[in-house]
Amino acid sequence: MSDLSTAKNQISQMLTMQDAMNSRVSDTWRDNQYEWYRAIWVECAEMLDHHGWKWWKHQEIDVPQVQLELVDIFHFGLSLRLMTGTPVDDIAATLAEDLTQQTSENDFKIALENLASAAVSNKAFDAVALADCMRLMDMDLNELFRQYVGKNTLNFFRQDHGYKEGTYIKIWNGEEDNEVLASLVTQLDASATDFQQQLYNALKEKYPS
Repeated sequence: MSDLSTAKNQISQMLTMQDAMNSRVSDTWRDNQYEWYRAIWVECAEMLDHHGWKWWKHQEIDVPQVQLELVDIFHFGLSLRLMTGTPVDDIAATLAEDLTQQTSENDFKIALENLASAAVSNKAFDAVALADCMRLMDMDLNELFRQYVGKNTLNFFRQDHGYKEGTYIKIWNGEEDNEVLASLVTQLDASATDFQQQLYNALKEKYPS
């Protein structure tokens, strides 16, 4: 399978998962006029703090946290594209092209500002800018897929265990659910066809009852 067709296949899966997650929160999510673009630029600002931008003090880049924020932004970007009503196959093909492109940008902060700028100015998701951010954080599409499926599965798990009602337990035996997820994701085979189901079952086993 070529890189482009692998990318398209992974993105199609993520689009389907995103639609399912959004529908789990609200059946009418496509008509609700949620401001996904605003979620993107707010997330960009938060990410910049994890990356560091203050020239007047020493800052270390928190790479895992920045990668996690990029995954969150991808959730919002997928939702924006799905809102257009374009068929999933067509969206996946366009995103596969964009996410496998490379520009010459080598400053993460500028790449991130390009991503935020498209969201603020055009209410749009700039996938090429996201690809630049990923490349500059040593994150390829396979890693995006692995982390995306992880976060999507955790979001479903939260919904199934009282997140909306406020009864969900976020700290599991001294660890936040995100940390439990991060460790489980590395133990399982992301290329398995039932990766999402395996992950869900593993979360269920770890969840404090």
